[in-house]
Amino acid sequence: MTAGASYDSLLRDTSVALTAAGIDNVRFEARLLLSHAAGLTIEQLIARGRDPAPAAVVTALRELTARRVRREPMAYILGEREFWGLAFKVSPAVLVPRPDSETVIETVLDLFPDRGRALRIADLGLGSGCLLLTLLREYPAAIGVGIDASPEALDIARANAETLGVASRARLQPGDWREDGWAGQLGGPFDLLVSNPPYIESGTVDGLMPEVARHEPRLALDGGADGLAAYRAIAAGAARLVAPGGWAVVEGGEGQATDIAALFAAAGFTPGTPRKDLGGIDRVVPAQH
Repeated sequence: MTAGASYDSLLRDTSVALTAAGIDNVRFEARLLLSHAAGLTIEQLIARGRDPAPAAVVTALRELTARRVRREPMAYILGEREFWGLAFKVSPAVLVPRPDSETVIETVLDLFPDRGRALRIADLGLGSGCLLLTLLREYPAAIGVGIDASPEALDIARANAETLGVASRARLQPGDWREDGWAGQLGGPFDLLVSNPPYIESGTVDGLMPEVARHEPRLALDGGADGLAAYRAIAAGAARLVAPGGWAVVEGGEGQATDIAALFAAAGFTPGTPRKDLGGIDRVVPAQH
């Protein structure tokens, strides 16, 4: 990448660098990086393809490309990720919101079809806030409490709550289900508990794709020796948090739905049929108290 290079040539050079790093969809990602570096839309980049790019754009693109070549997630580089049609600020303090997690939202909307209901919602392991804050947007009369063990994650979630206009209905606070008495700090009871807890087996975290293993927060990935440690704590706490007739709706990993359902059944819940994600995996376990 050299000063005076055209936008088209910068796009080609970036695509080559990403290809050499083993990244897929290089043309798409190269356009995103160049768009971010230049502060231009994709359409503007196409229109100006033969124009020389300012030196500052070349420098910025070089730095962004180097980060992506090190397999830093694109969402962290761009600073945001779309979830349920909403833009969520993200950083290395939080998991990147994934389309699989939208299955949680779909499940809740089916369980609570009245959008005007004044739901009381708890979100355990808040992260970016994508679950709780999306639900507060979908249910304008709802209120919610979200906890996370990471102060940095809470900062991100609070910023997203402000941007999405739901901060007045969201109480976001420190909380860790690994600590004694954690459930008693939330208040309640709640009509709905949602969570996307860590569910990767400890021994396999380092073998995940580099974007995840090297860059996403291990605290939000590592689910203990069998991947189920968080669900044991959440199921036990849910018995005092969820009102009779209320629901717990939790995301899980591939092949975990049966075990998760058994943990909630042992805690006095009645598990429903797991919900599949777009890949056909049993992704979400609903359980009624």
